[in-house]
Amino acid sequence: MKRIVIITMVFLFVATAVLAETVTVITKENTIREYNKFFSPVKAYVKYNDKLEVLSINGDWYKVKFGPSIGYIHKTAVEKRTASSPGLFSRKGSGVSESEAALAGKGFNPQVEASYKSKHPEMKFYLVDNIERFIVPDREVTVFIANGGLVQP
Repeated sequence: MKRIVIITMVFLFVATAVLAETVTVITKENTIREYNKFFSPVKAYVKYNDKLEVLSINGDWYKVKFGPSIGYIHKTAVEKRTASSPGLFSRKGSGVSESEAALAGKGFNPQVEASYKSKHPEMKFYLVDNIERFIVPDREVTVFIANGGLVQP
């Protein structure tokens, strides 16, 4: 009898894992947040191609599990994939980084950027590069929102 209970428990555990819905992060970097609000506290950081277990859906937000963390991520940062190609962008000698793969997935890559720069020499692309390197800590964003009396949708 004990053996049947153990086998049943193992089967249920495996079946639950197989049936769990997952989504894949499609942005270069993103966050799992405590609440389904853009500026709620960060519980975990995720990156392109990370797999997240979907626990529920609340409007435009997925409640997900990533490692030990449970929280929310916006639907625009993830997609459901039916097939996985984990080695597609990470083959040795391919010369394609994860960030390049993320940009290419959105129709933008170093070649497109170079082409655009050559067609628009009047543009000051170094300013965009400087902005991309600028990081505002979440705490400062939270203070800014509170001080400005901003309300999230």
